[in-house]
Amino acid sequence: MTANTGSVASSPLATGGRISEIDMMRGFVIVLMALDHVRDYFLGGPGMAGIGGNLLDPTTTTPALYITRWVTHLCAPTFVLLTGVSAYLQFAKGKSTAQLSRFLVTRGLWLIFLEMTVISFGWSFGFPYPFFMQVIWAIGFSMLALAALIWLPRQAVLAIGIIIVAGHNLLDPLSAEQLGMVWSFLHDGGPVFVGGAPVGLFAYPVLPWIGVAALGYGLGGVFTEPSEKRTRTIFMFGLAMLFAFLVLRGSMIYGDPAFTTGPEGEWRDWRTQSSMGAAFMVFFDVQKYPPSLQFALVTLGIMFTLWPLFARLRGPVASVLNTFGAVPFFFYVLHIYLIHLLAIAANAAAGNNPEGLFNYMINVFVSPEKLEGLGFSLGWVYLAWIIVLALLYPLCRYWQGLKARRRDWWLSYL
Repeated sequence: MTANTGSVASSPLATGGRISEIDMMRGFVIVLMALDHVRDYFLGGPGMAGIGGNLLDPTTTTPALYITRWVTHLCAPTFVLLTGVSAYLQFAKGKSTAQLSRFLVTRGLWLIFLEMTVISFGWSFGFPYPFFMQVIWAIGFSMLALAALIWLPRQAVLAIGIIIVAGHNLLDPLSAEQLGMVWSFLHDGGPVFVGGAPVGLFAYPVLPWIGVAALGYGLGGVFTEPSEKRTRTIFMFGLAMLFAFLVLRGSMIYGDPAFTTGPEGEWRDWRTQSSMGAAFMVFFDVQKYPPSLQFALVTLGIMFTLWPLFARLRGPVASVLNTFGAVPFFFYVLHIYLIHLLAIAANAAAGNNPEGLFNYMINVFVSPEKLEGLGFSLGWVYLAWIIVLALLYPLCRYWQGLKARRRDWWLSYL
């Protein structure tokens, strides 16, 4: 008998049902993710990727740009946490530990492969393209790690997740300059060089994200509780995480590395800002690359406190979020290609030369001048975002129905 066998035999999930709140939560962050990626390709001026604009820097941003960028911080930690939760729920639905472990290995390797091929090309539209290793890559490696961790008792996986999420900032003094590319892959992130030439970017170093996935798996038992108890527990978790964030951020004693900005390279401390607005912006400007403890606390804390809203949400909005959240990977692949194609078409129609949108990722990091003159104002970004969601909804609805009607093994990989 494995460490997990039999612990959820009475769970209603054993019948194969879905928890609608999870799909709606995932759908909510998918909608925000689409906004972030539309902004990457459509926003002109200093806000376009690669042209030097930090949308969270109070000295250069506006409130609208700041909020547009900041809310999308909710996406990655929610996706990765729900990866762990979903893994546990598959066990709750009847998969053995061995079956679940095999699935996590094969699904994880499949996601990593697609991130390096189909998805990286979709970001670039050019050959040779750089490997853009971000959230799908992180989810893939998190699945590989979970394939081993799930042989432990769930409480042990939870403890490992807490230790990694809470403790990995203790490793910040170590650097890739000291430990090499393996440390970039695990913790620091950054460009990947082969033979002195840049070939890709570790945008999402895997160690902190493995911690988030393990945390999700460890909390999986909460999601099998009766609805009312589940909602109350998750909401209280969210309040506790937000309280911990406020304590750590207010004291600035731990959990988010100091960073520099501007020509003088001064340490940006929220307590020394010249205005209340600037102090607010810096207070919530926590490190995402790699995700700091404070980043995890504030983003997951917000999402957990929103859980009661998802539990009560009904009507068309709930239906749309449920559809997007039920087919996240299908949406993810399609939306990258659709946004990229629409950006090329929109710039060409506006009389801009869209050449810089081919080999886009290389231009972002090596030739940002090729992106100058492209893009549109923020209002047009939001319009393009709505168009993208409207175009993808019927396709996702069809795919959701197909997955509900059929049980072909390959559908679980898409």
